[in-house]
Amino acid sequence: MLPRSSLGSISRRRLLRTGTSAAIVGASSLTFPVSTPHAQEAGFHLEKLHEAVLQKVASLAAKRDIELSILQPKGSLGNIKPLGDRFTQATGVAIRYVEVPVDNINTQMMIDTVSGAGTFDLALPATFGLPDLIEAGALLNLDDLAARYAPDAFQDDALFSIGDYYKNSLYGYQTDGDAYLMFYNRDWLENSDEKKRFADQHGYELKVPDTWDELDSMMAFFHRPEEKLYGGALFRTPNYIAWEWWIRFHAKGYWPFAADMEPQINNAEGEEALDELISASKYLYPEARTNGLFDNWKAFAEGGIFCNIGWGGTQKFLNGPNSAVRGKLAFGPTPGGMVKGALLQTPYFNWGWNYTVSSATKEPEIAYLFALFACSPEMSTVAVQDAGGYFDPFRKEHYEDPKIVEVYSAEFLKTHQESMRKSIPDLYLQGQGEYFDALRENIAQAERGEITCREALDTTAKQWRKTTRRMGRQSQIEQWKFLRSLYPEAIRERLA
Repeated sequence: MLPRSSLGSISRRRLLRTGTSAAIVGASSLTFPVSTPHAQEAGFHLEKLHEAVLQKVASLAAKRDIELSILQPKGSLGNIKPLGDRFTQATGVAIRYVEVPVDNINTQMMIDTVSGAGTFDLALPATFGLPDLIEAGALLNLDDLAARYAPDAFQDDALFSIGDYYKNSLYGYQTDGDAYLMFYNRDWLENSDEKKRFADQHGYELKVPDTWDELDSMMAFFHRPEEKLYGGALFRTPNYIAWEWWIRFHAKGYWPFAADMEPQINNAEGEEALDELISASKYLYPEARTNGLFDNWKAFAEGGIFCNIGWGGTQKFLNGPNSAVRGKLAFGPTPGGMVKGALLQTPYFNWGWNYTVSSATKEPEIAYLFALFACSPEMSTVAVQDAGGYFDPFRKEHYEDPKIVEVYSAEFLKTHQESMRKSIPDLYLQGQGEYFDALRENIAQAERGEITCREALDTTAKQWRKTTRRMGRQSQIEQWKFLRSLYPEAIRERLA
């Protein structure tokens, strides 16, 4: 996610619209690529993988002048350059870093592909944009290279790798753990007087909530605007509001699409989820509809709000020296819902940066090996250690590193790791931007009272059907079937 050092608000809508550009340009269970005996004979084992990669690249690049160009989101240089320096020092392969604004990188990749310019070898797009880039021919299929070089256990400790695959083929390596989770004012939760008063009113304990119903009740309980104390800082800006509804809806026990890609968001449960989201808006701080990402962090860091929702980047800010809530927070997964008498929690992975290889690269083998090197246990730990960068923990090894623990706090990392392991994926379909733009715009209108919840969801469903037809219904069904198979089993078995 985004670092605490970033300034200004980031508009994600342009990046999310990549699906439209892809449309113009044109498997039921996960089978991870496995390494062949060749990979093992070459010394590509997980232990000291980065060293084996460097030795291989040095031999491939011997007596040649090679430069790899990496297209990356502006602000991530601290995550990438230390790795590039090590790579160049050991192999002689030079690295050229091309930074573009966060909301432009997927679009820039599409332009590079359409124009035939071929100006980069590797790129780090937002993971949800991979399907559009793949369908546009921008990314190299990595199955064969992974079979040659990726150790059998390479992804065993990668806590979320669903977005690396499209229609059962590998196209990238996740390098950023963007699980959405909750932040709570611990002093408020543990105050004995508040606990007694809440229990007397509601009949259950005041603690980190399990369900959205409990969270909504707690926000209402703590909302005291006359004292300048507020229930929540959950996002209500159009760019962010749909993510909360997405989790609330899944927690009702439904897939957003049926198996044939027919939308089923405009059912009674979808309407109920949206109505509950709108009702909860009454207990948010006054700027919830206008504050962007960084203003949201600053407001919550002042200490007068009960809860917030966010990512690892949120915690890096809140755990910083200028935060009034540093060391005073409790954490939890995003709330769930009661489905057929049992709790269903659906943590959500909704961003993340991904190492990919350009289909136009003249050095596909070396470019792939850099991605493998960068995502190896040792080197990815170095990348995540950068307190000002984007990359949040995503491998099991990261949660044990002292520098990373110092940046995030042990308590946060425990919840983050659990959420990463159990996260549902984003909507990794071609046209993701179109689907989510329709959802967010209609939800935002309903939240402002301009249309009803039913109208918002009926309109969204109609727009989704058009997007599906435009992208190719059978192709979308194929990927949706594959994606459904990758949901965590405990969640998948309970969605209707």
